[in-house]
Amino acid sequence: MTDTPQHPADRTTPPLERESWRVFKIMAEFVEGFDTLALLPDSVTVFGSARTKPDHPDYIKAVELARKLGESGRTVITGGGPGIMEAANKGAYEAGASSVGLNITLPHEQEPNPYQTHRLHFEYFFVRKVMFVKYAKAFVIFPGGFGTLDELFESLTLMQTEKIDPFPVVLIGTDFWNEVLHWLGDTLRDRYATISPEDLKLFRVTDDVDQAVSFIEDFLDGGSPCPEHPEFCRIDRRLQNGLTGEGTNPGHNRHRRWERNP
Repeated sequence: MTDTPQHPADRTTPPLERESWRVFKIMAEFVEGFDTLALLPDSVTVFGSARTKPDHPDYIKAVELARKLGESGRTVITGGGPGIMEAANKGAYEAGASSVGLNITLPHEQEPNPYQTHRLHFEYFFVRKVMFVKYAKAFVIFPGGFGTLDELFESLTLMQTEKIDPFPVVLIGTDFWNEVLHWLGDTLRDRYATISPEDLKLFRVTDDVDQAVSFIEDFLDGGSPCPEHPEFCRIDRRLQNGLTGEGTNPGHNRHRRWERNP
């Protein structure tokens, strides 16, 4: 039996032992995330570009939105970096609210911002993504790049497949998102039929920060995540005690509960 390797990434360590160490590292990241986030007030996760400058209107809106959520006692979660992430952490921090940064080491663009009351560091993207969703009561998504789009479509996929109950997904910036909406409607829904018409009800777009905050607060006070289509976005409270470890619903083969009753 070999000695326990001190450096699991050491290429001289046998492959099986390296993999075993990796499992423990993954477990440690999950435990730290769960232990930190489970005790915080209701959380709203904010996404957006790391490249947005402090004088950009989107940055200013993200500060305003997070400040208002923080004043309502909500936790704000971001990826912990610059740009929109910094803006949202700053707004929550200035409101005296919990301001969480889920940081990850990247070759560029990821420098932890100074406005975090709770700072976590991840090596594994997939662990970090679980944390974004598991404790979020809503997503607010500002203009961004591949990472921002990744988080948007992951949340919509989880709701579409009923792995999570629907929650508010608010896209800020009609000018930025309109082209995406046209593609979703014209190409995915109409030309290729790869999504259902109802799937486009899972989110809303606005330029109004107050409207976004009001929408989220109404939901947290017991309202519908899709107030224009409450018959579609019903929440099945019976599943709340049967969630998986990552916070998703167990699989099932019954009919879609979001469809209109006959």
